[in-house]
Amino acid sequence: MKKQELPYERFLSYGAGSLTNAELLAVILRTGTANVSATALAREILESHDPENTGLSVLYDLTMNDLLKIRGIGQVKAVKLLCLAELSKRLSMEKASKKLCFTSPEAVAGYYMEVLRHEKQERALLLLLDNKMALIREVTLTIGTVNSTLLSPRDIFMRALREGAVNIILLHNHPSGDPTPSRMDIEMTNQILLAGNLLEIRLADHLVIGDNCFVSMRESGYLESYEA
Repeated sequence: MKKQELPYERFLSYGAGSLTNAELLAVILRTGTANVSATALAREILESHDPENTGLSVLYDLTMNDLLKIRGIGQVKAVKLLCLAELSKRLSMEKASKKLCFTSPEAVAGYYMEVLRHEKQERALLLLLDNKMALIREVTLTIGTVNSTLLSPRDIFMRALREGAVNIILLHNHPSGDPTPSRMDIEMTNQILLAGNLLEIRLADHLVIGDNCFVSMRESGYLESYEA
């Protein structure tokens, strides 16, 4: 077998930067099949979604079922690859969040848009912030149906108090792609805002994410009538 088909050994000799995308994946896969090397199997994975786009970002688009259809990929390898994609996403977000300005709806929405706009179900996130609007923690509140997500004010403020948050931002996506707040969105948001006023925890905003667009409920005036 040619040396270039032994990515693990190449890594030990020259480092990760010397490996191609397929070779990096081959190290994760470890083995191929009786007739296909791990590197060749990795190439097949990279070409499986779109032969014209063989970058590592294809891992973001592949599902468990997609991977299991590839000969040589069983459940263990599929789980490894999906976890690798999730790790990559979280590392990227963690690095970017340190520079994020949480006083800017545009900046916050832009950061979370790629995370939420392709979701098939509604996902609600809670951002817990200190008195300087710096992020303390991000929490996934609910993953709902394609029609609605229910937010619990009790759960939100228990988490906020536990973490010592002074400000909070809510985000959720609309799988339809239209970020216009629903009647339920507006009613629930104002319940949370009023509860926050009593507890002296400010609801800085509620952002609704659509397909490459968003609505800031504060900037759109949905919260004005309920401000303390």
